[in-house]
Amino acid sequence: MTGAQEQAVDDERRAIDVVRSLAMDAPHAARSGHQGTAMALAPLAHVLWTRVLTYDADDPSWPDRDRFILSAGHASILLYSMLHLTGHGLTLDDLREFRQWGSTTPGHPEVGHTAGVEVTTGPLGQGIANGVGMAIAERNLRARFGAELTDHHTFVVCGDGDLAEGISHEAASLAGHLGLGRLIAVYDDNHVTIDGPTELALSDDAPARFRSYGWHVIDLGEAAEDLDAMEVGIRAAMAVNDRPSLVVLRSHIGHPSPDVDTSAVHGYSLTDEGISETKQRMGLPDEPFHVPDDVATLYWSAGRRGAGARTEWEARLTSSGIDRSVWTAAWAGGGVHGWADALPTWEVGAAVATRKAGNACLQALLDVVPGLIGGGADLTGNTGTTISGHGVQGPECPEGRQIFFGVREHAMGAICNGLALHGGMLPVNGTFLVFSDYMRGAVRLAALSGAKNIFVWSHDSVGVGEDGPTHQPVEHAAALRTIPNLRVIRPADANETAGAWRTIVDGTGPAALLLTRQDVPVLPGTDDYSAVARGGYVLADPEGVPEVILIGTGSEVSVAMDAAATLTAAGRSVRVVSMPCMEDFASQDDAYRTSVLPGDVPTLSIEAGVTFGWDRWADRCIGIDRFGASAPGGRVMAELGINAEALVAAAVDLLST
Repeated sequence: MTGAQEQAVDDERRAIDVVRSLAMDAPHAARSGHQGTAMALAPLAHVLWTRVLTYDADDPSWPDRDRFILSAGHASILLYSMLHLTGHGLTLDDLREFRQWGSTTPGHPEVGHTAGVEVTTGPLGQGIANGVGMAIAERNLRARFGAELTDHHTFVVCGDGDLAEGISHEAASLAGHLGLGRLIAVYDDNHVTIDGPTELALSDDAPARFRSYGWHVIDLGEAAEDLDAMEVGIRAAMAVNDRPSLVVLRSHIGHPSPDVDTSAVHGYSLTDEGISETKQRMGLPDEPFHVPDDVATLYWSAGRRGAGARTEWEARLTSSGIDRSVWTAAWAGGGVHGWADALPTWEVGAAVATRKAGNACLQALLDVVPGLIGGGADLTGNTGTTISGHGVQGPECPEGRQIFFGVREHAMGAICNGLALHGGMLPVNGTFLVFSDYMRGAVRLAALSGAKNIFVWSHDSVGVGEDGPTHQPVEHAAALRTIPNLRVIRPADANETAGAWRTIVDGTGPAALLLTRQDVPVLPGTDDYSAVARGGYVLADPEGVPEVILIGTGSEVSVAMDAAATLTAAGRSVRVVSMPCMEDFASQDDAYRTSVLPGDVPTLSIEAGVTFGWDRWADRCIGIDRFGASAPGGRVMAELGINAEALVAAAVDLLST
């Protein structure tokens, strides 16, 4: 090795030690955080961010950049250190504010909050599934728009906790089945958990497991300090295009501190003495947040290695023969000009299950909303998430837009988050509403991330019938409505379903469509998109001032209409309000909400689920505050009081008090 080469090696080692120093300093300043994993993986981060990843720090959202996901999100200070050093906009002051109110360096990475963070991670295993979604997106866009516009890799750094969580098994199994090349997961095999050694609870053979899933596995062994060996291994994985790759790296958590290989250093164990000793071992000054100019220059330059690739890509995009309106619509998660005209309509009086109406909408939009992609968790036809005529996603049909997720609800939701956050995709995923419990972690992260992910949950009430209470949702709509930033839409009929689809494509962030298994009548007035978009509106009104207001949602809107007819015939003055989306209605101004629900008119709601949350809008609530029963759906509804007779009786009683 020449003197210049030796100096270059020394420079890299010193730069890595600076990253390790920051990984100790920021949690110490916060008196909170995770030091050890970031310290152990500093060499890996260095290799990725200076040698391997294609990106341009001056344009963190460049569409053809490589994607980097830190699934082990507790090690966020590692990512923040690299983003600071490579010039993504984070300052040393931001690192000093690690985990503090209003900072851009929260305890776990949050997409949209910090430039350069691709997905929101923290709950373990989610990032692996997100990576699968991003790899599907890359392959699909490459097949549809050409490799000159889409040609990148997805890298995921994960640990024992990620692989222990069930979602990682679901996602890895599907990734192997789909043959997702260009997906590289680096497994930090450090043998340490919070409770102690991983051997307390884990004896899996991870390489064997991933091989059984169809992954290409490279076991680098004790190479966590060997920069060249890591680069060779990662590049070998990048060369495998017919299946995903797992690169196994045996690291030593907290290296080179005195707490190396302890469960304590998984968290915040290194304080003044430990930090001083570690910095002395590394030959660094005992000074917090010390970044020498030469190290800053090294990483700043690395952050701009991809500038030329980006400008070349921009030139290719400009000269490309693709339909730019389609490309733009895909990356906006929206439709081409006039896309809403493709939505179907239904005649008043027709009887249509909203899940079937939803599928008709989805099918009609595929040619005008180019990002649409997805399917169901072995319930594709049942939930109305069938995509016909556009291919089945897989190695033989990379352009395919139908994804068969199999019985993998949790991974399906997180994979679709990855599809959405990659860009160019508008994912839709379906299962029964009762199984939204299985995917709640991914749903919550979709809301936290602002991922434009369409959750289709059908069989939305005890109207499911004979399958019984295990398959009859009662608490699920209310539970989903408690999640901030998630729009929960339960349309009354087929035309409201079309309106809901329009609001979703026009909107931002995630949305949940709660759809019926059973047929429901198409009602007059539900085809007014401007009304549906407000979340709640007057569907039927008396000639004079209403004495009582009946609010319904989903299949119960027709029940409210029937009850209103009975009450009107008895001389009562009744308004019927359809409220497909509480969140949208709540976002309207006071004047509009008061025009729909005047405070001086008694109000009665009906929904085939728990009454929790309805007291905001109604004086009295009819619902199902118990589990269902196994019987035909109509019988279950009747026995549990979800019918016009019960609503009429409740209205009469309300008016008499």
